[in-house]
Amino acid sequence: MSTIADNIQLVSSRIRNATQAAGRDENSVQLLAVSKTKPAEALREAYAAGLRDFGENYLQEALGKQLELADLPLIWHFIGPIQSNKTRSIAEHFAWVHSVDRLKIAQRLSEQRPADLPPLNICIQVNVSGEASKSGCTPQDLPALAQAISALPRLKLRGLMAIPEPTEDRAEQDAAFAAVQKLQASLDLPLDTLSMGMSHDLESAIAQGATWVRIGTALFGARDYSNPSR
Repeated sequence: MSTIADNIQLVSSRIRNATQAAGRDENSVQLLAVSKTKPAEALREAYAAGLRDFGENYLQEALGKQLELADLPLIWHFIGPIQSNKTRSIAEHFAWVHSVDRLKIAQRLSEQRPADLPPLNICIQVNVSGEASKSGCTPQDLPALAQAISALPRLKLRGLMAIPEPTEDRAEQDAAFAAVQKLQASLDLPLDTLSMGMSHDLESAIAQGATWVRIGTALFGARDYSNPSR
């Protein structure tokens, strides 16, 4: 049975191979460990194996882990849908938010980011596949939203995040991720981040410019959604 440390080595090898195949520097892609539904002990094990960045989808679950792991210098990323009543806690307890998809949420994060913390790193989530069930702004709404968010204090707009419709077809994966990269390139803003690619399609995402790949299952195994405390 593989350990989390073994899995990190395997995923890191996949990232290295993908960056080399794309002709990119191997340090140009960072691994974000998606730890939703996983216990604090699993994150502690991942930290011991070298990981520092952890992505959480559920606020209450994340805050509990942050308390349990307060002795570790972890970097916390919020990557789930954001409700207005959750913005203050997110602004206070995270370094990155990958899932901003409307101006109201960005404004609240800006207003509620404590002055003694660095600016909150923001990615705009784009619904590149047009799925009704997915969060994210439309490609048509992106330029105006990006310009508005870039002007807000206490925030630093870093780039885009996307979760394309799942497919095992490499050409379809490439097309979706290339569309995200093209959208970012079309914005007249100094952006440096593309948060895209998961366990099943990280190679395609890296080929199309991903700088963060968000990996959960390949690191921690299948998720358990039975915990009602979120």
